Amino acid sequence: QVQIVESGGGLVQPGGSLRLSCAVSGISISQYSMGWYRQRPGQRREMVATITSGGSTIYIYVVKGRFTISRDNANNTAFLQMNSLKPEDTAVYFCRAENYLATHWGQGTQVTVSS
Repeated sequence: QVQIVESGGGLVQPGGSLRLSCAVSGISISQYSMGWYRQRPGQRREMVATITSGGSTIYIYVVKGRFTISRDNANNTAFLQMNSLKPEDTAVYFCRAENYLATHWGQGTQVTVSS
């Protein structure tokens, strides 16, 4: 059974930082592209950042230069380092593992950016 558990969310002031973790069990993430998505209040889920099994990354333009996605295949974990957070980054952040065979989602972690 595949389990994806996000952690590291919380309340942070504008300009602050958070590091999200995505712990995966039941599959080897080395065979998957890993992605972070978010769903802001009243909006559709959107891609924030992805990293392929080979390490290539893509970011949505509004987080470029502020967020960094990374992966640790040995520990079956992916990360999202979020710096210079803005109120508009407030959302539920989801981790996704995907390859040509399957897509797996976590339950999400809430990030709230507010003073």
